[in-house]
Amino acid sequence: MALTDPSQTEAPWRDSPFVAFSKGAVTELLEVCTEVWIGDESVPATDELRQRIQKADDSMAQDGQRVLGLAFRPLNEDIATGDETLLEKGLTFIGLTGMLDPPRPEVKTAVQTCRSAGIRPVMITGDHPLTAKRIAQDLGIADNDNIMTGVELSKVSSAELENIVEDVSVFARVSPEHKLNIVQALQNKGHIVAMTGDGVNDAPALRRSNIGVAMGITGTDVSKEAADMVILDDNFATIVNAVEEGRTIYDNVRKFIKYTLTSNAGEIYVMLFAPFLGMPLPLTALQILWINLVTDGLPGLALSIENPEPNTMQRKPYAPNESVFARGMGNHILWVGLLMGLTALGIGFWGWKTNNPYWPTMVFTTITLSQMGHALAVRSESESLFKLGLFSNKLLLSAVTLTFVLQFGITYWEPTQVWFGTMPLPPFELAVSLGLSIVIFGAVEVEKWFKRRNRSWRR
Repeated sequence: MALTDPSQTEAPWRDSPFVAFSKGAVTELLEVCTEVWIGDESVPATDELRQRIQKADDSMAQDGQRVLGLAFRPLNEDIATGDETLLEKGLTFIGLTGMLDPPRPEVKTAVQTCRSAGIRPVMITGDHPLTAKRIAQDLGIADNDNIMTGVELSKVSSAELENIVEDVSVFARVSPEHKLNIVQALQNKGHIVAMTGDGVNDAPALRRSNIGVAMGITGTDVSKEAADMVILDDNFATIVNAVEEGRTIYDNVRKFIKYTLTSNAGEIYVMLFAPFLGMPLPLTALQILWINLVTDGLPGLALSIENPEPNTMQRKPYAPNESVFARGMGNHILWVGLLMGLTALGIGFWGWKTNNPYWPTMVFTTITLSQMGHALAVRSESESLFKLGLFSNKLLLSAVTLTFVLQFGITYWEPTQVWFGTMPLPPFELAVSLGLSIVIFGAVEVEKWFKRRNRSWRR
């Protein structure tokens, strides 16, 4: 609502000492209008005129425009300076104005990415239902005509809302209370809800959601305080990029744990089973320390920056209470660690039985190099290294190469032989150790092949 001095304008209200202007949603504005300005005169707002105005409003909204109705009321001095509630009564409707505020080009792709990642975008807006429907359809958010308005939301109970909330992708003309109810309904159905908002009225829903996302540019301080995350560029696509980054980090943490614990399991099996075979302990304390710090450390750190999996945004979200060892990771640690330990222990038992003096160094070398093959193989849960490419993670390749060089250094450089208790391996013993260390890489690649085949069958 605004007041102005009509003496400064040439308009229908120029003979009045004051004039009040009002703008807002056409439907609500028509309810307080008694006349319509047509041509050069004001005429009564008949049902026919109201229907024509409403039809024009709907037509513009269907084109994706945000529509505002405009009205005025000439005032005398008593009303202008009196009760403000009287200003928005008996208005004269002037016309409609439409504004196009198209979504950013990248938003449609981001919505498609969400859907393929098992994330369902839901539009909650104060816009006209037809405007919301058009924009939602253009972006791929709405795949049906199920749209709920704030009026309809006010008529349903919490239980009824829970029954229908999963079937509705667009909520229009909603209030802050409605937003909060929608978030609660989705959570009660077991969904993890991320809510975006920028206004003070969005704060309750932002705080109630699992992940509140506030806008950094247009967002109010209250919304930012209530949110868990602030998007600095106010771009929906940035949220989707953050989801991909989060999934990648989680995947890489799993790869690091898988690699490290499998290596540790292999060492445990070697040290545990050797006495049962009547053998001396194959590894010294310094050798175990070397494996844990160098062999595990360098490639493990490189795995933490592995690129996203090809299917990172083509899979459904994991359950928040899912164990980090789920989806076969625990079994992988056990069986690959056992294979790694038995392979190294097997060559050691053969050398010990044949009185080969190099057998402790062969065990040390085999288990160390086996871990390098394992590091290369666990870069992906299911994709082969040959498809990923050896050079797609140059840091890991450098770490593996450096570990090879260091391992050969402590094996063949005389000063370190004394510290680590190693002996320079002759060509035959070295070839056997290298050959057996490839077994782990091959076994994990076969495991991933079975995963790919089972996945194709399920499709």
